[in-house]
Amino acid sequence: METQLDPMKDDLPLMANTNYMLVKHYVLDLDVDFKSKVIEGIIVLFFETGSQYRKTSCLDKESCQSQVDETCKMRTSEPCHIPVTNVRACSSKTAVCGKGEEDTSDKNGNHSNKEQASGISSSQDCCDIENHGNKDFLLVLDCCDLSVLKVEEIDVAAVSGIEKFTRSAKITDVSKELENLRNQIVHELVALPADRWKEQLYYFTRCSQAPGCGELLFTTGTWSLEIRKSRIQTPADFPHAIRIWYKTKPEGRSVTWTTDQSGRPCVYTMGSPINNRALFPCQEPPVALSTWQASVRAAAGFVVLMSGENSAEPVQLQEGILSWYYYVTMPMPASTFTIAVGCWQEVKQQSFTAANQTNVEFPLPSSQADFSPHIIFLSQSVLPGGSHLCGTRLCHEIAHAWFGLAIGARDWTEEWISEGFATFLEDIFWARAQQQLSHDEVKGQQELKASLRWRRLRDEVQNSEEELQVLRPKKESTGELSESGASIVKHGLKAEKIFMQVHYLKGYFLLRFLARAVGEASYLASLQKFVQKFHGQLVLSQDFLCMLLEDNPEQKKSGLTVENIFENWLDTSGIPKPLLEEGETWKECRLVQQVSGEVTKWIQTNQRIRKSGKKKRKQDEVVFQKLLPDQLVLLLESLLEEKTLCPRILQCLEKTYQLREQDAEVRHRWCELVVKHKYVPGYGDVEKFLREDQAMGVYLYGELMVNEDVKQQELAHKCFAAAREHMDASSAKVVAEMLF
Repeated sequence: METQLDPMKDDLPLMANTNYMLVKHYVLDLDVDFKSKVIEGIIVLFFETGSQYRKTSCLDKESCQSQVDETCKMRTSEPCHIPVTNVRACSSKTAVCGKGEEDTSDKNGNHSNKEQASGISSSQDCCDIENHGNKDFLLVLDCCDLSVLKVEEIDVAAVSGIEKFTRSAKITDVSKELENLRNQIVHELVALPADRWKEQLYYFTRCSQAPGCGELLFTTGTWSLEIRKSRIQTPADFPHAIRIWYKTKPEGRSVTWTTDQSGRPCVYTMGSPINNRALFPCQEPPVALSTWQASVRAAAGFVVLMSGENSAEPVQLQEGILSWYYYVTMPMPASTFTIAVGCWQEVKQQSFTAANQTNVEFPLPSSQADFSPHIIFLSQSVLPGGSHLCGTRLCHEIAHAWFGLAIGARDWTEEWISEGFATFLEDIFWARAQQQLSHDEVKGQQELKASLRWRRLRDEVQNSEEELQVLRPKKESTGELSESGASIVKHGLKAEKIFMQVHYLKGYFLLRFLARAVGEASYLASLQKFVQKFHGQLVLSQDFLCMLLEDNPEQKKSGLTVENIFENWLDTSGIPKPLLEEGETWKECRLVQQVSGEVTKWIQTNQRIRKSGKKKRKQDEVVFQKLLPDQLVLLLESLLEEKTLCPRILQCLEKTYQLREQDAEVRHRWCELVVKHKYVPGYGDVEKFLREDQAMGVYLYGELMVNEDVKQQELAHKCFAAAREHMDASSAKVVAEMLF
């Protein structure tokens, strides 16, 4: 049954009944067809009985006794036979994206949520396990925009050598015993210790290829795939290994079919609000931590990149077709699964050799960055204009390796746990990358960054809905579960939400406030302790806050408590009260004061030119200082507050700082100045920005329209018409609402 949604709230449903059955591993076998814009194939899911039903599961049955005995000693691991063979060179051209360095993570670093799911509690359950009667159990998976063709149970007991996963003397023909045996085998397989991951992957592969033993009934809804087996009434008796044949749809919202800037086709997962449910049937809630392996086939000439731990080498299956194999052995949410297929080219970056041996890059049409295990998506927008923007963006995405992947939010509404920490650590990582800077120079740059973030937070609070500004929207209900595990993510489908930075900014300022309160050294020590303790787990805000205050008990004496942090920072909209009381301390920063001096020069020069009118009087030459990229952003934002800047000033401004050659953040502010002051010679810069830096330029469309200038409105419509087909759905929706 479908959870009833309020269409006015744009809530995102998480339909999977994870409390009854929990997926532990996926095996995907897919074909990518660029002609039809379809990904087609098979997915095999391996389950364990969920926490809600575990106490009354088949653990008490004689045929499943091995499930309660975790001390079973198994024979020595068999060698891993991974389906990757010889290499065939791939001809391709330029590309822009970062493929992470070789994984060196501890194989024991597994997520453990301690049987706690996430999301907003739902009053509707996907099935009633307390009062089954004669009702069949219903397995519910998250699924949309997919054509499901067939679902069947897998006879894992037919796999040669699988006897090692059962103590039964022999396999009988008794149906019930055979069903129990299959589920027992799956339980033993998913429960293998982390140091036997090669053996585990080998048997997952073998089981995924085993024959079927009966089709399962299924129905698809708007947001779900519901599967049942006739006369099976409990999760414990439901098949724990199932195979699904399916196809994606060209309009599916989990992947984007587009072209790179060379006009060649590509497809990639683009961090959609609906995550991966339109790529494969899955369990979306964070509690569904799973491993996976995937074989993906595409035409020769295309390169398949995925968020895998291995560096895949293509295998030629037939003429013109290559297969790529990836796997992940650390359990993570299905939302972290990432794929990108295109004519990518591996580019070796000498300047990053020490930290990253190779860097695979590819062009994306948006200006966002996104992080998944072992792969970073970067837009071409962050590359021009020096290393600053690209470097800081990389630092932010790398920080997600700790906050977002190694440690995840138990409740998706607490986005700040991922984005706030990544924003805070971004500055620390970037400082380490710039080893030539002194301590004072590092602190100066960080205070300058704080100044910019303050301005953005102030503007966003003034121009967004209050309910979207709250970091813990469920307040005391955060982390509470429905009986089945199904839930709702508030405002998860709201198009405007993906462009908001409030979770980044308020989260950053909270962590900055705490670091200043306890002292940087103590704060970083507590942060390191937190990462070590909760590595591989799902957390709530209070998990970090309680540990920090326990490590620094003197703060409680001064009145700093978890409760008042909730009240002042996480549970309310607007600017946090402590941040207002702290004052804009960054104004004392030398780099900020330097910008203030330059702003004054430009304003005074503008006033003199306006007073002189058209008379060409010799002006005293003004010497402007060279500024850092972040200083240029602050300069232009400050000049945007001026009511009028004459064309000569704008011309001089662009020439002085070579604004057209700067990074995208600087060019964005330059375009805002051009639009505000109707500077016609700069309209070409605006058009180029809207075409090449689509996501960053979304709100420029609004500024072009609000001026009610015919030329600017024509420019907005012209650019949108050219870029619309390459935009993601959320961006296109927001822009369309501005224009029409």
